Amino acid sequence: SRGLNWPMRGAAYRWNVGILIRQPLRSTSASERALQYQVGQKIHGFTVKEVVAVPDLFLTAVKLTHDQTGAQYLHAARDDSNNLFSVLFRTTPMDSTGVPHILEHTVLCGSKKYPCRDPFFKMLNRSLSTFMNAFTASDYTMYPFSTQNGKDFQNLLSVYLDAVFFPCLREQDFWQEGWRLENDKPTDLSSPLVFKGVVFNEMKGAFSDNESLYAQHLQNKLFPDHTYSVVSGGDPLVIPDLTWEQLKQFHATHYHPSNARFFTYGDLPLETHLKQIEEDALSKFERIDPNTEVPNQPHWVTPREDHVTCGPDALAPDPSKQNTLCVSYLLGDITDTFEGFTLNLLSSLMISGPNSPFYKALIEPQIGTAFSSVVGYDGSTKEASFSVGLQGMAEEDTERVKQIISQTIDDIIKDGFEEERIEALLHRIEIQMKHQSTNFGLSLASYIASLWNHNGDPVELLQISSYVAKFRQSIKENPNFLQDKVKHYFKENTHRLTLSMSPDETYVQKQAKAEEEKLQKKIQALSDTDRKEIYEKGLELLAVQSKTQDASCLPALKVSDIEPNIPITALQMGTAGGVPVQLCEQPTNGLVYFRAMCSLNTLPEDLKRYVPLFCSVITKMGCGPLDYRQQAQQMELRTGGMSVSTQVIPDANELNTFEQGILLFSSCLEQNLSHMFHLWSDIFNSPRLEDKERLAVLVMMSAQELANGIAYSGHLYAMTRAGRDLTPAGHLQEMLAGMEQVRVMKRVAEMSDLSSVMRYLSRIKKHLLNPENMRCAINATPQAMSDATTRLETFMKDVDKTRKRHKLVRPDVVKVSFVQNFQPCQMKTFFQLPFPVNFVSESIRTVPFCHQDYSSADVVIGKVHSTGHRRSQTVCVLSCGLPHSALR
Repeated sequence: SRGLNWPMRGAAYRWNVGILIRQPLRSTSASERALQYQVGQKIHGFTVKEVVAVPDLFLTAVKLTHDQTGAQYLHAARDDSNNLFSVLFRTTPMDSTGVPHILEHTVLCGSKKYPCRDPFFKMLNRSLSTFMNAFTASDYTMYPFSTQNGKDFQNLLSVYLDAVFFPCLREQDFWQEGWRLENDKPTDLSSPLVFKGVVFNEMKGAFSDNESLYAQHLQNKLFPDHTYSVVSGGDPLVIPDLTWEQLKQFHATHYHPSNARFFTYGDLPLETHLKQIEEDALSKFERIDPNTEVPNQPHWVTPREDHVTCGPDALAPDPSKQNTLCVSYLLGDITDTFEGFTLNLLSSLMISGPNSPFYKALIEPQIGTAFSSVVGYDGSTKEASFSVGLQGMAEEDTERVKQIISQTIDDIIKDGFEEERIEALLHRIEIQMKHQSTNFGLSLASYIASLWNHNGDPVELLQISSYVAKFRQSIKENPNFLQDKVKHYFKENTHRLTLSMSPDETYVQKQAKAEEEKLQKKIQALSDTDRKEIYEKGLELLAVQSKTQDASCLPALKVSDIEPNIPITALQMGTAGGVPVQLCEQPTNGLVYFRAMCSLNTLPEDLKRYVPLFCSVITKMGCGPLDYRQQAQQMELRTGGMSVSTQVIPDANELNTFEQGILLFSSCLEQNLSHMFHLWSDIFNSPRLEDKERLAVLVMMSAQELANGIAYSGHLYAMTRAGRDLTPAGHLQEMLAGMEQVRVMKRVAEMSDLSSVMRYLSRIKKHLLNPENMRCAINATPQAMSDATTRLETFMKDVDKTRKRHKLVRPDVVKVSFVQNFQPCQMKTFFQLPFPVNFVSESIRTVPFCHQDYSSADVVIGKVHSTGHRRSQTVCVLSCGLPHSALR
């Protein structure tokens, strides 16, 4: 949890610390050990090809190739105990049956060594993994896991290797995960036949999300001549064309070591990984030519335009403005790493933040609600692209938006960019390089995936400082360096697609009709014998799904495999200006991290629904002498970001008790401490909440973002709503982050006059940005801690001068309790939305985290799990996504 679970000043009991803090790095240097490898050295069937120190990221990269199969391998040796493994296969489908996506699901349904169904989920309570998952992209499929335990790493590696290289790929698994014809009621032969399948329904949900739908169309139409012209995840109208035999054939040609890229990260010995991978998998294969390369897209001679339709959005901020328009440009090959670095930075200069040209030209005039769902530089395909446009716009503004985009490009070529903005972006890169994160290995694997997938050099991609230096030199030698790029890639680029999308009131009905026609075509080809066989197979699948699986074949950790002692993080407690402060000295690479929790206890109930909006805008409206543009510039130049978010923290001992507040977070380089706290001081003392035009822009963007998220995050909204009436914390969480908040923001966005909202925000500021209801935490190096505490003390004194004291709801206790008043109840709720997929959740009030029965309940919940789950301290939540037909 990023929340700080310890009391405000004035509390009479001991401080209980609950902040996630990165443990100190190990004293032995994994990166130094890796430097001992020699090019040409043979290790367990692999040959070392390159050994490179990457000081920017505190690691040593070791590139190897498997002699027998040609499999590529990259090891990033770093002093990090959260070790990661991933294997990536280039998967390039030539149709929209979703074969790579369905295969990703199906290989996880059991393998030769581990034939039990769903071994991945069953490993959750047999492992100490910090991450387990799989991803299907447009042109690759990746299987990563991470863990801090060496024995656990070996266990998970065994399961992963067997899953991807030796899966069972049973026909029943294909029916369950891909698609099948089955009686609506599997036990009733007379019930109608319908399409079913996990991926089939998942993709119906994905196609219900207008943002995802637009992004898919844009990629398909910008790259019309090869694998990017199809839907790798699967088009629900095409998925039923896939056969079990085609699935097995795709696995044989694509899931082969000759088409694989292995990546390991962390402080565990490389030799151990290589030995296990060779013995468990690679030694059983010979080299093949997988023939999965993606050719470059032939460039168009003239630009193109196209149009698509989507379903109407019932929660759109303005129902009369639901059109989207975007202009997308095909750029260069992503394997040119410096060119990719330059174009990515150029993209940020053009669209990021209120100082960017496209933000000024498209967002601030309020022509639309937000940038189009696809915006900026995209390096996920073999050739990169850049897109810019608007969503939430009126159809009659189409030509106007096209003209603005063209004119803005001309203006950039003429005027260039301010030097301070370029420095701000380079500062952001420096911050990103220095930032230590607990999931760094996973981030690294994702970062190199696309380029490595197309035979680019992943080690070269990591040499970030060299790119920064080369970029600075290029600017110095040619002051028009960036303008020349804009002219070449945008002004003179004929491979340009303008794609518009408009709502169609009959869209959902048309999709349903097309699916029904597909279904009837399948049914008409069936004989009576076929129908009976489908019925019997449905019963067989139901029986298998209902049967308790024997997971004894899976590896498991023993108590002796687990370190008996957890490293203790040293914390210091103190005060600054009378405010409780937690100090933690860490090797942060010259960064300082600041967090503060401000209580909602004094805030009147009628204002709480506006707290998420307050959090969203308070760092974006301007403060002190700075308008919002100047504020954004200073935040980019002096900090790693400043954010405010809502916090609802359930009590570990009592279901009806919780803590409510907002969390302030920021980071900066040590030399910028005074600037960071000065910005916070101005936000506390004099935020510019009176700018109506600016607030209107932020409100529309926030409302659009929430509306767009419902189809994509339907499970989360269902879970939050289902838990609303079980605990007080659940009730508040629904208000702040559930469907209730979506409705609140829709109403605010529809207001013609935001004066009342501005008054609400000013009142919220007086209650929340107040040292009286606050506690802080700082993480920094030992050398910087003294200066950090001094700066914090000054900050507290500055804001203390202007504070208005408010009486705490319960001054003796920080946490809010409704034990006597709150009555949990079971409540059924249905939201009718224009999606062909339903998101269903059921929540059950159980016991708090510290209750003696919690562990037992956790085990029971794991056994009850079917298609999806979420567990928390207060409730058990079971959820699933279902087609409408399943809810009859």
